[in-house]
Amino acid sequence: MQITMTVNGAEVSADVEPRLLLVHFVRENLGLTGTHWGCDTSQCGTCVLWLDGQPVKSCTVLAVMADGHEVRTVEGLEVDGQLDPVQQGFMEEHGLQCGFCTPGMMMTARWLLDHDPDPDEATIREAISGQICRCTGYENIVRSVRWAAAHPRASERPAPSQQPESRQPESQPVEEVQA
Repeated sequence: MQITMTVNGAEVSADVEPRLLLVHFVRENLGLTGTHWGCDTSQCGTCVLWLDGQPVKSCTVLAVMADGHEVRTVEGLEVDGQLDPVQQGFMEEHGLQCGFCTPGMMMTARWLLDHDPDPDEATIREAISGQICRCTGYENIVRSVRWAAAHPRASERPAPSQQPESRQPESQPVEEVQA
C-alpha cells in the first residue's frame, strides 16, 4: 500500500504492508531509530512519537493510519543544530541511564511543556505515568523536565511585555498518552 506523510517536516512516501506498525516504519523504513520499540502492547511508552501534534504509542498505530498526517519523532526535537530544552535537560539533570525509555519520555515532556510551560512535579509525574523507566526511579526525569521548563528556547519565551510577574502553576488535567 502506498503511503505519504510528513515526518519531522519532510514529506516521505513508501510502499508498505498494511499491517506494518508506525514504530517499525519510522525505524526500519526511515532509519529514525530514536523511537524505540519495547513491549508491543502499549504498556511501556518507549515508542511515543507525535501524530498530528498528539503523543501516541506508535506500537499500536499502523503506518497506513499515518498516511496524509504529520509525524514527529525525537529526532525532530533538535532544530538547526540546537538541542530542544527537553533534550538538554535530560543531559543536565541525568534524566537517563540506559536511555531506552528516554525518547518516549522526551516526546511526552515536550508535549507537556508546549501545553503547560511551568508544570509542577505532580503534573509532570501524571504526564509520564503512561511510560515505564526501569532505571531511574523518575526523580531525575522530573528534574529534567523542570530544567527544560526553566530554560526554554528564546523562540519559546513570551515577549517581555507578556511575561507574568509571578506565575502559580494551575492544576489542569493532562491528557493520557495513548494510541
